Amino acid sequence: MAANEGERARRRLSTQERREQLLSVGARLFSESPYDDVWIERVAEIAGVSRGLLYHYFPNKRDFFAAVVERESERMLRMTAPVPGVPVRAQLAAGLDTYLTYVETHAHGFRAFHRADAAGDQAVRRVYQRALAAQERQILAALAADPEFGPGFEKAAPARLAVRGWLAFTTAVCLEWLREGTPDRDEVRELCARALLGVIS
Repeated sequence: MAANEGERARRRLSTQERREQLLSVGARLFSESPYDDVWIERVAEIAGVSRGLLYHYFPNKRDFFAAVVERESERMLRMTAPVPGVPVRAQLAAGLDTYLTYVETHAHGFRAFHRADAAGDQAVRRVYQRALAAQERQILAALAADPEFGPGFEKAAPARLAVRGWLAFTTAVCLEWLREGTPDRDEVRELCARALLGVIS
């Protein structure tokens, strides 16, 4: 009876709910193991669906992992979108708080996202690099809209390099924070805030 009820529950999932379920499972597995060590059959097994159904949503493992990476990128961009008209310095702490909430709440997705850079598949790495570039553009656009920095800031090569370096620094700090549980959240926020202000000043 329980198995039949489980089957009925699985059938009740909408297309979007099923896709989200599969991506959540994928984020967990890809966060725990390198790309080459994750088997698509294992994803289907954990999700309680047939391999054929999984392939209906994602034609191959490359497309599946790319979808996991894109999902996390879109989520990060939404959660950390700058507030128009508010100076960067004024919203930096709140923006980092939101980002750290994302890192804590979606730790598997965050780890999976950053594992993409080490994937041997070049197509997957390109998806990851596009996602990082979107984050970089979002930060640069916020700085360019701030009178303290001005529109020229967005186009300056040193500014792009500084923001790119800060993203790498913040990623490393957050991955270590997830792994070790230290320092505490406030210290992580202050560390990342000081680092950004230092590289853009």
